[in-house]
Amino acid sequence: MAKTKEISRRIKSVSSTKKITKAMEMVAAAKMRKAIEAVLKTRTYANLSWETVLRLAEISKSKNENLHPLLLPRAKVSKAAIILITSNRGMCGAYNSAVIAKAKESIARHPIPTDFILTGKKGTIIRNQNYEIAAEFEKSDILTDAREIYPLVKMVLEDYQSGKYDKILVAYTDFISAARQVPRVKQLLPVEIEKVDQYLGVISSEDKVGVTPELIAAKEEKHLSAGDYVYEYTFEPSASEVLDKMIPRLLEIQLYQAFLEANASEHSASMSAMHQATEAASDMVSELTLFYNKVRQAGITAEIAEISAGANALAE
Repeated sequence: MAKTKEISRRIKSVSSTKKITKAMEMVAAAKMRKAIEAVLKTRTYANLSWETVLRLAEISKSKNENLHPLLLPRAKVSKAAIILITSNRGMCGAYNSAVIAKAKESIARHPIPTDFILTGKKGTIIRNQNYEIAAEFEKSDILTDAREIYPLVKMVLEDYQSGKYDKILVAYTDFISAARQVPRVKQLLPVEIEKVDQYLGVISSEDKVGVTPELIAAKEEKHLSAGDYVYEYTFEPSASEVLDKMIPRLLEIQLYQAFLEANASEHSASMSAMHQATEAASDMVSELTLFYNKVRQAGITAEIAEISAGANALAE
């Protein structure tokens, strides 16, 4: 009897856990819908603005002109910084470990001194892994304005222009779908014009949600090309003054989009993890209930056998 009570307590405990994971799944689903809506609204703009930056960098390279310091690669890369975007809490499966592993892989491929700029509390795990932490910034679960990341953008631009870093990268998770998120490291500075994988939300040449390489090419053909004609850019009041305002803003939008992609990926991973936990709890309750019934039936059978044996003894 004591065993059946113990199993009954376990069933109640797992059922309570199931209610919690189900509630967390619903919360994550609500956050995911908002995050996906935000990421799809801005993805086209972010990618086309990055195309503008790439065009300016290409013009600067073809004419051997120094249009802007942010458009020129450094002769020697002595130190780099990685902006690591993680979540503030767990319960999201392998989301954080995957993006941290991707950042480490990038460092292993290019063994130069690298500092981490952390956003999200779970990124602090690398503090105990012999990596340098340059700064930490708070991360909102739902971003509503690019101005929320302005302190981070300002610090990164100042450190790059001062020569503290020769390369700035961002490690985040591209949102592909609710079932698939891909960790990625993207170079922000200096701007590289010969990269195949340029756009956020688009991995290599595959078709993805919201934006495809074909869409980017079509927009480029429509707005930036005109047959055999060649456009000349005229800057007023001057190229340096215009680009001083324009380039940092475009980079800010690119980083903001990376945060939106990461948030959508995080909430999708959290919803999936909580859904799996809920299903696992349901399976455990079913198994425990079956085991409870077997133990209870065995106990009843044993009691009947004892009663029968006692009755036979009295009859003799």
